[in-house]
Amino acid sequence: MLKITFKMHTLYLSISKEQLPIIYRKEYNVKFCGLEKLHPFDTRKWGNIFKILAESGILSKNTVVVPNEATNEHLSMVHKKKYLKSLKCSFKVAQIAEIAPLILVPNCLIQKAYLRPMRFQTGGSILAGKLALERGWAINIGGGFHHCSSSKGGGFCVYADITLLIHFLFYHFPKQVQKVMIVDLDAHQGNGYQNDFKDNDTVYIMDVYNKWIYPKDVKAKEAISKNVPLDYYTDDELYLRTVKRHLKPKKINECILIVYFRNFLEALCEFTPHIIVYNAGTDVLAGDKLGGLSISEQGIISRDEFVFQQALSRRIPIVMLTSGGYQKKTARVIANSILNLYELGLINNSQEYYF
Repeated sequence: MLKITFKMHTLYLSISKEQLPIIYRKEYNVKFCGLEKLHPFDTRKWGNIFKILAESGILSKNTVVVPNEATNEHLSMVHKKKYLKSLKCSFKVAQIAEIAPLILVPNCLIQKAYLRPMRFQTGGSILAGKLALERGWAINIGGGFHHCSSSKGGGFCVYADITLLIHFLFYHFPKQVQKVMIVDLDAHQGNGYQNDFKDNDTVYIMDVYNKWIYPKDVKAKEAISKNVPLDYYTDDELYLRTVKRHLKPKKINECILIVYFRNFLEALCEFTPHIIVYNAGTDVLAGDKLGGLSISEQGIISRDEFVFQQALSRRIPIVMLTSGGYQKKTARVIANSILNLYELGLINNSQEYYF
């Protein structure tokens, strides 16, 4: 394990009993003189999610958990110095963000308008790991940069927050966390952390993704423990039909579930993690041009509900990251899903501390 000399309390904050472990700060949002509009990603999605949750009454500016910024010292736990140094080049950042005009923008502005928000979100993901161990669950309204590895960014993902979250837990909670499961239900393959955790039997990866779209990283797929590729326009009904066709008798008393739900149960039978990192991408939503799938809003709400039910019923702490989702209505879908979890009592203040 890497030798860490800095004090981790700068990221690992404590929260009051009255606070829900839902993490956000206004600096998550990317504002860049309109250039952010050249990318299909809604760079104010995170703020819109918070606004809806605040209007519902479950969060406020005083109760939301406000994370600190991940510094280069924090990032160096997994990121190579050469990679971090390369981010001082506007051309390099433009490649990662997939916004060509950034090449012409002074790097000092890029650092402030794009990289700093991503560092705050990364700090939020790392903090979510610690809070999930304490409360049983945590949600970062942001993060899930699953295309970034320790040495390479891509797909708008500039920092490897999932890899960092897991390495921080291994380092700071070695007695409590020896095994981690990543459940990635974003429409895209999570090639970043997959490249980081190749040949690592302490991290079990389940990835459900559209097999026909970016990144098509064949080498990274070798790290996937439960590989579930999908076709274009897969919808809720197809999931149900597939499960009815392929469902096998199990000792676990569960209702008939859609295909990746069934695989999730199988994954938990194969591997018992000490924490689950749930990359809850909403680019599976029907109409998302980058995701290419056809899942309804209710399908996403049911998906999130099921994953939380399975984790918490087994007393496995779970971290949720919001990841991809490229439509204006995505923020409301995510917020409605979180509100559903709250109304069902799957996320609340009554969770006992786990460790």
